[in-house]
Amino acid sequence: MKLSKVILTGAVGLMSLSLAACGGGSSSGSSSAGGGGSQTVFKLAFNQTEDHPQYAAGVALGEKLEEATDGRYSVKVYPNEQLGGQADVIQNLSNGTVELMWVGAPVLEGFNSDFVVFNLPYMFDSTEAQGAVLSDTEALDPLYHSIEDSKSITVLTGVNAGTRNVYNSKHPVVTPADLQGMKIRVQQSDSQVAMIEAMGAIASPMNQGDVYSALQTGVLDGAENNEVTWDALKQSEVAKYYSYTKHLMLPDYLLISTKALEKMSDEDQAALLEIIPEVQKIANDGFADFTEKSIEHATSIGAQFNDDVDVAAFKALVQPLVESNVNENETRKQLYQVVQEANAANPAK
Repeated sequence: MKLSKVILTGAVGLMSLSLAACGGGSSSGSSSAGGGGSQTVFKLAFNQTEDHPQYAAGVALGEKLEEATDGRYSVKVYPNEQLGGQADVIQNLSNGTVELMWVGAPVLEGFNSDFVVFNLPYMFDSTEAQGAVLSDTEALDPLYHSIEDSKSITVLTGVNAGTRNVYNSKHPVVTPADLQGMKIRVQQSDSQVAMIEAMGAIASPMNQGDVYSALQTGVLDGAENNEVTWDALKQSEVAKYYSYTKHLMLPDYLLISTKALEKMSDEDQAALLEIIPEVQKIANDGFADFTEKSIEHATSIGAQFNDDVDVAAFKALVQPLVESNVNENETRKQLYQVVQEANAANPAK
């Protein structure tokens, strides 16, 4: 049966924010569930470390799902790209051999390009504005279901994944001229490539697991990401200049294989969806705390933070990219309007 949008909308409507996706794989075990039957353990793929708050959120998802389904379902989290890079895991999620996944937002553009609206530079004025948008289930429900037919993937929700900035191994970045000639890693999406090139750098799309060695050997000069990922993956050791360009506030998404979801009873689907807001809160609260700890640790090993950035200059360079993408079709215009209303109600502090 097709996923009931009535169930999904009703459960997701309890959320205050939205969650992010990154792949799992299904495995039926013989361990006893609460009623004495077998337990299905969903694999949740994650491309970062056990220290990351989304790892903790995934573990909590497993514990809460096991309790809510009387032991019929649980979740095991596989961090550090143990199940492969995001492109490989997405394919496994689509064919149903992996059930859950935390995924970076740009990946979904390859399946429905309208996801690009939330991935454009300087889109959100504040984390509160982003949260208001991601919790607007009426506006986002069609987008979250849009790749079920083509890829058999359902977006459960999205979470805040910090503000992304540029870091490198050479010098602080103050103006776009400071990025000229630098090879900067970006996520594997057309919008991210266009963005960093508009900002003045040379785009180098790459899996996250390859970035440290590329920075260490000079294949890359730098990358762009939030403080948490930069420090957790030890990239702060080899690219110590972190400059607050504040160019992106991307969500992460929690994805589930539609095939795996459809195999669950209506009762267990509802149980899963009802605990998503709790898991989302763990991810969001943990991310804010982890950011501060990441800054403290990076500072202790000699990293340098630069707040003296001409943000307006970077924003002006990427504005044509924003406008051309937003005006592509009516769906994007409507999503952009939702963002603008949220920005007006939640201005930058």
